[in-house]
Amino acid sequence: MSNPTHVPHVDDEISFRRLETLLVFLDEGNLARAAERLGTSSVSVHRALHGLEEGTRCALFRHEGRHLIPTDAAHVLADVARELFQTLEKGIGATRQMAGYCADTIRIGSLYSLTSRAVPAMFMGLKLRRPELHTELALGSNADLVQRLRDGTIDAALMGLPEAMPDVESEPLFEDDIYFAAPANSIYSGQPSIDLGACREENFVSLNEGFVTQNGFTEAFRIAQFTPRVVMKTGDIFSLMNLVGGGVGCTLLPGRVRGVLPSDVRLIPLQPKYLVRQTIALSFLRSRERDPNLLALLAVCRTSKLGMQ
Repeated sequence: MSNPTHVPHVDDEISFRRLETLLVFLDEGNLARAAERLGTSSVSVHRALHGLEEGTRCALFRHEGRHLIPTDAAHVLADVARELFQTLEKGIGATRQMAGYCADTIRIGSLYSLTSRAVPAMFMGLKLRRPELHTELALGSNADLVQRLRDGTIDAALMGLPEAMPDVESEPLFEDDIYFAAPANSIYSGQPSIDLGACREENFVSLNEGFVTQNGFTEAFRIAQFTPRVVMKTGDIFSLMNLVGGGVGCTLLPGRVRGVLPSDVRLIPLQPKYLVRQTIALSFLRSRERDPNLLALLAVCRTSKLGMQ
């Protein structure tokens, strides 16, 4: 059994309001100006300072005529109060962030393949809706982005719809079909559709595990009932397209990359029986669902045509 947390006792006479009064009094130098700044009376200021003396059980001031002169003990208590207020301010900020209210920056994760159209459209829409909000972008695989959400290093992620997770909320945005990608000078480039089952002898290149497109790649070949001969893997979709263009192998790509496809690569539809479809979603932690910045981002994603090719 763990030991109970020790909670130090603080005299009831010592309060945040009285500590604030002490700091203001030391800044202003007299009761009248302190009372004006605090929106109260000189008597109330004097009573608060006297209460601090009772709470600390030591003299914090000495009288010189009508003036209160702070002692060294009063300055020590003031230093403690300043540190206390700074710590409290940071703690409240951290608490608000955990409860779903963040500051002037939003950190958004994305798949590499969404940076050509979806991410720019999202950022432009967010800038129009919340011009004061700064944005940061982090790129990675689906697996990377889910982990970053849970680690708190990003606030939201534009990625493939993840498997149901109790701590993650996802808003589906659009669907995207998977296509066969081949070099422009290959035997496939002129075909209206590709029978994936007839490609058993072909060399393929693919993404590493953890990418939603790699999941589609695996599913399509499961339907085709054979394991493809993968000659090279890579960690981003743009390198993957260049490998195809260079003749290293064919692959499967989402239709959303059509606008940035190298001129030496062709996207060809798969025959209907091999059709695999991705759902792209905005995902964030359920604990952050009331964050005003995330609500603004969600509204932008719902109204922007992020999936247009």
